[in-house]
Amino acid sequence: MAVKFFAMGGRRLTGAGPGMSGSGSADVRSGLPHRFEALGEALISGSDVLDVCAVAGQDLARDGASMQETLDGLRTTWQLAVGTDPSYDGLAALITAWSETTLGYLHQLSCEDPLTGLASQAHLRSRISEVYRGQDAADALAGHALVLCAMPFDDDPSEEPGDHFTRAMRLARAGELARTVFARDETIARLGMHRVAILARRDDRLGRRVRVLRTLLDRVQSEGASEGPQVRVWIEGLPASDRVAGVLLDELARG
Repeated sequence: MAVKFFAMGGRRLTGAGPGMSGSGSADVRSGLPHRFEALGEALISGSDVLDVCAVAGQDLARDGASMQETLDGLRTTWQLAVGTDPSYDGLAALITAWSETTLGYLHQLSCEDPLTGLASQAHLRSRISEVYRGQDAADALAGHALVLCAMPFDDDPSEEPGDHFTRAMRLARAGELARTVFARDETIARLGMHRVAILARRDDRLGRRVRVLRTLLDRVQSEGASEGPQVRVWIEGLPASDRVAGVLLDELARG
């Protein structure tokens, strides 16, 4: 017969029995997994455990503990402290905290493109999702837009490593100019090998700011005695849903 992993119960647990007091409880604490000592004490004393589970989940994620290690530690602690499997609420608090902390760490790793210093496409995607989560679709469409800067294709460097660097430096330069115009909390990101995208507020100043950016980019290109197609700059509205916004970013990155 399979053993149930979750015990039923609410936010508080009944105190431990006489066998778990005094030296017995001290023995239990000494055998608890690392990062679960506070949880074991809360279980033994019958205190609220949800916040303690959350702290344990955060600490384990920062330590680099895997999901399996985290679950095993929770179950061992619960069984040693009160002789039952973990409650659903305790497990949910632990895993939610572990997941959010782990995702936050991964998000920090992927927020900047190391070659250009611009935000990565993954970070831009996350910022757009935040816009949709904070507002309904109609407000997101009305309040934000993407400003795109596309480098010309005709003078595209070859696939040699040195030319990859040249292409990245062009994007980095475009990003620097974009920051002089969009100097508030806008996200300025690299999209693929040819484009820079800015997540900007759609207000009465947006058109003027885009014209200024286009002028700056054209000036840099003319100073470099570069002939041929100019850098294209345009405003792209946000789609009707977050999912479609992700598809749009992928298409723009490939373009």
